Amino acid sequence: MAFFTYKYFSGEKENTTEYGSNLIQEQIKNVGKLVVTEGHYSQVLTFKDKDSYFGGLVSFDKKAIVVANSDVSVMYDLRQMKYEVDEENKTIRIVSIPKEEIKISPDIQYYDIEQSKFNEFTGADFNNIAKKVKLDLAKKIEKSTLKSNAQNRLISELSKILLVTHSVGWKVEYKGEEIKSENEFKI
Repeated sequence: MAFFTYKYFSGEKENTTEYGSNLIQEQIKNVGKLVVTEGHYSQVLTFKDKDSYFGGLVSFDKKAIVVANSDVSVMYDLRQMKYEVDEENKTIRIVSIPKEEIKISPDIQYYDIEQSKFNEFTGADFNNIAKKVKLDLAKKIEKSTLKSNAQNRLISELSKILLVTHSVGWKVEYKGEEIKSENEFKI
């Protein structure tokens, strides 16, 4: 009878630790979905090109008005986050958080296209316009609050891990420091 009583109480203790560890790992998997912040940008560009011959005496022009409506997504793929579970010390160590990914999806419309028979629009022209639109947008994104909004959303998602770990008596460490509140996450 004493053996069964011992087994019952010692087995319960092991399950509690395992439950805490499994619950935390499940929460990390749930947070592992992409964290996304989206923005929408519009811009109007004028594209001009001129082919000149005979020292500029003869030229063939082409031009177009380009309207680009772009959806921009800033995301973190937390499935790539690296972490360690230290069951003995009841600690989750976040080793690394992946860098944000920026996806620019432009919808480009061309208006008022004028071209010469000798200087027509080509696929390379359209590709160069699309590249320029993306480069201009990348500069605007750097100056905007889109990335900082995404970081705030990331910290909000990471705080869910913090909440679960604290609720089962565990702690979280990141960059060698114990994280006790959402404000202590420095990305």
